[in-house]
Amino acid sequence: MVMATLYERLGGDGGIAALVDEIVEAHMRNPQIEARFTPYRDDPAHLEAVKGHLREFLTSGSGGPGDYHGKSMREAHRGLNISEAEYMAAIDDILAVLDRHEIDPQTRQKMLGIAYSLKDDIMHV
Repeated sequence: MVMATLYERLGGDGGIAALVDEIVEAHMRNPQIEARFTPYRDDPAHLEAVKGHLREFLTSGSGGPGDYHGKSMREAHRGLNISEAEYMAAIDDILAVLDRHEIDPQTRQKMLGIAYSLKDDIMHV
């Protein structure tokens, strides 16, 4: 029996698109980080570009088709001086969305591991 890829366990393109939409919405409602995300509401084209990069990043990074063409995590977060509290608030949003989508515990753990592996490229850069 072949184990499904992370991409498949996240629901493929459709599942990842739904996850990204909900994660970004959760960030826009999260009091700890909403100020970083709500300006996107006034710029729908930029919001869609950010979501597109996130979908591409998750798709490529989870074993799906295609390549990621956006900035590195360090480049994307450079100069934002994201605190540990903000980082953890974003992680909490991601885990809550995965839970709402009934993503299995093993897959949630894998996503958490990936998020933590990027921590040094996101915080305080």
